[in-house]
Amino acid sequence: MTDLFRIYTAAEARQTILKRSPIGEMKLTPTLAKGIERVFGEALSLEAAVGRILADVRQRGDAAVLDWTEKIDGVRLPALQVAPDEIEAAYASIPAELRDALHFAAERIRAFHLKQPSSSWLDWRRDGGALGQMVRPLERVGVYAPGGTAPYPSTLLMCAVTARVAGVEQVIVTTPSGRDPEGRIAPVLLAAAKVAGVDAVYRLGGAQAVGAMAYGTESLPAVDKIVGPGNIFVTLAKRQVFGQVDIDGLPGPTETLVIAAAGANPALVAADLLAQAEHDTLASAILVTPSRPLAEAVQLEMGRQLEALERSEIIAESLPNQGGAVICADLAEAVELSNLYAPEHLCLHTPDPWALVGQVKNAGGIFLGEHAYEVLGDYTAGPTHVMPTMGTARFASPLSVRDFTKIISIFGLDATEAAAISPAAQLLAEAEGLGAHAAAVRRRL
Repeated sequence: MTDLFRIYTAAEARQTILKRSPIGEMKLTPTLAKGIERVFGEALSLEAAVGRILADVRQRGDAAVLDWTEKIDGVRLPALQVAPDEIEAAYASIPAELRDALHFAAERIRAFHLKQPSSSWLDWRRDGGALGQMVRPLERVGVYAPGGTAPYPSTLLMCAVTARVAGVEQVIVTTPSGRDPEGRIAPVLLAAAKVAGVDAVYRLGGAQAVGAMAYGTESLPAVDKIVGPGNIFVTLAKRQVFGQVDIDGLPGPTETLVIAAAGANPALVAADLLAQAEHDTLASAILVTPSRPLAEAVQLEMGRQLEALERSEIIAESLPNQGGAVICADLAEAVELSNLYAPEHLCLHTPDPWALVGQVKNAGGIFLGEHAYEVLGDYTAGPTHVMPTMGTARFASPLSVRDFTKIISIFGLDATEAAAISPAAQLLAEAEGLGAHAAAVRRRL
């Protein structure tokens, strides 16, 4: 297990697994490199590969989407939009317990986000004018729901339900059908779409899905904002279309940092780390602890538990490259290292996790103790699991109602207030050399 899950000193970790690289400079894994060469016929960087797909989708619309999906997945899709009766049939086909779980999760997500303030306000002036802000929901949002290597109905719920709470008028979903020859979407994903009340579902993924939502095609309407995590191709595509549309951020591969004290349960620590490492080959799972015996016990547990996991091959590629245990001096240094890394998920396996919360400066979400474990945050806790990755937790926040609204400023000045503030405006305009600005003020004075 030492090769699978290495143990680092704090100094070594700062230069290796805790050191961030720009998202566009991420190292290509052997799997990704082979895939790019197969699809494009030559070795390309991630950025270049994504750029080619986006440019083609912008120019040729549906035809490009269908061609790239065939090149990547080996499937010629019969149609891009999923028929409403297929969604209804999928909802009816899944076990009743699973339908109930989807509704349960959706209600928890809805209840949490209904508590988030997002209201307009006006400050009325003496003569009937007003200054304020008008909050309006976005008109159309596109949700990317991962579904290639595994379906993620939870992501669909997290994004679409939150958008509906914000008042978004139209919510569409794109999700890949993978290599299914008939382009079938996992029934649980379609059932989640029905539970969330989305307007349409389209069977496409990857950079071509992002391009279709950003530019619009014959089948897909262009959206105002694209939300939802995906693989590295999806993330880079979102970055390249930003400006044409808004995006929720650049959610890269998932990451978890566990701070564990000496008395933590190694089996639970290992389980939480493995749960994130199975997402994809670029996922990060890091343990920071002042206890070397605990780190070694977690190493052993990782080996024991890995053998029984279906996605063991993905874990075996992600852990050696982005995972590992870091030995620090004490819990204070553990939090310091975590703040440096700014993880998406910060899990505190300590006797009194609340005592550390005040020291946390950078994290997408904090999970306090072994009962508030990260997997619950993925599904049923309530807060969205779409959270900042790649160190962006230093300045970014989890997806919320605010992400689906915009603010329009209201300028309703009365004559008295306008006269009072105009002289200062004139001086500032003259200082900036903007004569027409200053002249517009003088005509009113």
